[in-house]
Amino acid sequence: MAASAGSVQCALRRAMAPSLVVILGATGTGKSKLAIEIGRRLRGEIISADSMQVYQGLDIITNKVTAEERAQCRHHMISFVDPLVSSYTVVDFRNKALALIDDMHSRNRLPVVVGGTNYYIESLLWRVLLDTGQENEEPGDGGEGAPNRKLKLEKLGGAELHKRLAEVDPKMAAMLHPNDKRKIARSLQIHEETGVSHSRWLEEQREQEGGDGLGGPLRYPDPCIFWLHAEMDALDKRLDARVDEMLSAGLIEELRDFHVRYNLQKVQDDSQNYQQGIFQSIGFKEFHDYLTAPESSTQQEKDTLRDKGVEALKIATRRYARKQNKWVRNRFLKRPGDNVPVVYGLDVTDVSRWEETVLNPALQILDSLSKGEEPAIQPIRVQEAEQRNKRSHHTCDLCDKVIIGDLEWTAHLRSKKHHYHVRKKRKLDPAGDQAQVPPAPLASAAEIVESISEDPCATVAPGCTETSQESSQDTRATDKEAPVTV
Repeated sequence: MAASAGSVQCALRRAMAPSLVVILGATGTGKSKLAIEIGRRLRGEIISADSMQVYQGLDIITNKVTAEERAQCRHHMISFVDPLVSSYTVVDFRNKALALIDDMHSRNRLPVVVGGTNYYIESLLWRVLLDTGQENEEPGDGGEGAPNRKLKLEKLGGAELHKRLAEVDPKMAAMLHPNDKRKIARSLQIHEETGVSHSRWLEEQREQEGGDGLGGPLRYPDPCIFWLHAEMDALDKRLDARVDEMLSAGLIEELRDFHVRYNLQKVQDDSQNYQQGIFQSIGFKEFHDYLTAPESSTQQEKDTLRDKGVEALKIATRRYARKQNKWVRNRFLKRPGDNVPVVYGLDVTDVSRWEETVLNPALQILDSLSKGEEPAIQPIRVQEAEQRNKRSHHTCDLCDKVIIGDLEWTAHLRSKKHHYHVRKKRKLDPAGDQAQVPPAPLASAAEIVESISEDPCATVAPGCTETSQESSQDTRATDKEAPVTV
């Protein structure tokens, strides 16, 4: 082996460096496999950072490690929350995980954080949660805080919610789309509970020593970050094959049993919400039609629904893998600042060369870091220039749309739909003031591709005019996979 596990262990006993290992990567890249190997060799213990694996049940579809794998290395944060609990938050995860890390350090054990839930990992690496004990949500993160009040707010219309937020926190309102009821309700909830605006909380967080315009300082100064990445064509085939393996392992039976025990009554009461708790798990909602098919359905109809669920699961899994890779690029590879740790890339495209391209390089890097030396293997360098997308608030009078984000605005002005309305206006009013038609600004192809991929347009009341209300918060606009070198 290229690196001596024994020498690394000796160094770890002298000083815990790095303070923890974090293994990132899309689903299906073998993150758990690497974590177990590192933990087994280097006196490590594994903390699962997966928001679905914290719940009991659905072991196959959430891809939990097996009992045999857990026996090789101690695991934490798996299968300890009741599946009917919908109020487990990122704050709950953070508090428990940080206590585990402190305990491991006291016992001279190496914490190995592995998982694909991005906001869980961020809560450990950065001080990104509000000091009030409320989480700073990312889109789709599933956090609830005080769920009853938040859910009550979400039942109001988007326009009413946005109006209320604009009255108490105009800065945050300018950054949120009127249709984004979940985040608007979250900001209103924070203001109600603390008396301080959400935007002010975030400003104070960014002003902390070591913070920047995108968040608070690093929690640990010297983490070792591994990113397992693969060519997407190869990964797509691997993910499809994994779904087939899940089916062979009893996926349908697991889903049916879970549905009967935990979901059937919710469906009958019309109270099911696939945006809360374990019911958010990719795969469960994709089989909803199959699981709820009437008893009178023919076998052919059931088979059709089953095949539809399988295909939907494969599509959702591939889409999720891309979302995970996008987060790594946005949060680590394209974010300037001193509070962003370096990332070491490990290519998992060819699984037949796993020890050569993944395990041995990882051990070599850890060996060097534990000795206080610069690893011979260089971290990932991004070749593409950093771009920032300001969360500016725009309205297009021609299309009756509200658009958040400068790149999204650029994409809209260059879209077919916008040009259709421009031509329509010119035909109806050829002598009209052409200055009322906002011109399409110049933009790179990358900007257009990225902004079109997440178009937040929505219809608003006629009579609005084009405006641009810039906010102080920047976001990444990097859906396109940037070329990187290792």
